[in-house]
Amino acid sequence: MSNQFELAQNPTDPISAVNFAPNSSSRLLVSSWDRNVYLYDVHAEPGGKLIQKFEHPAPVLDVCFGRDGNEAFSAGMDWEVRRIDLDSGAQTVLSTHSASVRSVLYSAPHNLLVSASWDSTLHLHDLSQPGEFSTVALPAKAFSLSASPTKLVVAMANRSVNIYELDKLAQAAKASGDADVKPWQQRESSMKYMTRAVSCMPDDAGYASSSIEGRVAVEWFDASEESQARKYAFKCHRQAVDGQDVVYPVNALAFHPVHGTFASGGGDGVVALWDAVHKRRIRQYQKFPASVQTINFSNDGRFVAIGVSPGFEDGSDDVPDGAIKVFIRELSDTEAKGKASKK
Repeated sequence: MSNQFELAQNPTDPISAVNFAPNSSSRLLVSSWDRNVYLYDVHAEPGGKLIQKFEHPAPVLDVCFGRDGNEAFSAGMDWEVRRIDLDSGAQTVLSTHSASVRSVLYSAPHNLLVSASWDSTLHLHDLSQPGEFSTVALPAKAFSLSASPTKLVVAMANRSVNIYELDKLAQAAKASGDADVKPWQQRESSMKYMTRAVSCMPDDAGYASSSIEGRVAVEWFDASEESQARKYAFKCHRQAVDGQDVVYPVNALAFHPVHGTFASGGGDGVVALWDAVHKRRIRQYQKFPASVQTINFSNDGRFVAIGVSPGFEDGSDDVPDGAIKVFIRELSDTEAKGKASKK
């Protein structure tokens, strides 16, 4: 039996996000440009089982689980942040931005839901106070969001990156209205081109970010000179085609929750695993049928979900049959483990 399979009932338009439940490696949420959020039991039967589909008024750009496996939050091009009761299917609008909402993220230790929009704001929702939210102004349009145990990293246009302390954001969420929360740190991306994705290390030490121009940068939170001297960037997701170096966007990044290594997914249809500390590629998987748009590991680190959809990198608007798929891969015990240092 293969350790990788594709879900049998996939969305009909490109996939924007895949997300495993916090306490289950079988429940998976998928959001799509086809205006739906999908809930699967990926191990119920061969090819997984579609449990329910939740229709939205516009394309859905992100989805995450909330306090348990029956609560989800979605963000999309209707400008709204929604709570979905996965049992009843009931949807509640929590807040409305003034442009499309790109990302939504739940921090369990802080009972905090954060949404990031192209209107250059964050909305902070303290889930113990339904119906209320606070707004944090950003210096630019938000492209990607990721949280470590104590920090929130917001990657934006103009290559700017804001790092916030989650404790302070959770405090600000308790008072509705405009929140004056200063970033803990403000940085500029070390990459020359637009940031596509950001993902925090599970050990709270730092984060990785990726660009539209086939690069990944790894940085540490610690502001000391010694720590900052460790940061580096490297080229990836590039292919030689007819003697030319073709460069692809790196659309997806995800850290392994147990081993602290990370996966990158690119417009070349490739997923690679990297050891951030020892600066090495661990492995590269066989090419997927289209651009890799999103990656998520299950909380126990045993499974990885990979959302594949045409990224139109070749300039064609056509979506070939079978190009929109979610793949589930079961990882062996050592598959995502970092390599020991060379002596």
